[in-house]
Amino acid sequence: MKKLLFTVPALLLTTSLLAADATTTAPSWHAQTMGSAIVNVLIFAAIGIATAIVGFKIFDLCTPGHLEKEIIENKNVAAAIVAAAAILGVSIIIAACMLG
Repeated sequence: MKKLLFTVPALLLTTSLLAADATTTAPSWHAQTMGSAIVNVLIFAAIGIATAIVGFKIFDLCTPGHLEKEIIENKNVAAAIVAAAAILGVSIIIAACMLG
């Protein structure tokens, strides 16, 4: 008898909670149409590319000499490899931030 007294209120409580969850939907920023998905992709791509360029420029300022000039004028392959590694590193961080 005691078990029944505790089970019935628990059942009523869980069913009311489940019903409340079923009727309430959380707002979402995910695209609902193909057009809005394409717009979201373009926005994220523009932000990602701009941030990667800014990250490379900051890395270039932190290194001795001018890395961009070294790559373009002197055709230094080692400097290009270092620059590519810096851009990839910044891009991985940006992708992780965008994924949340």
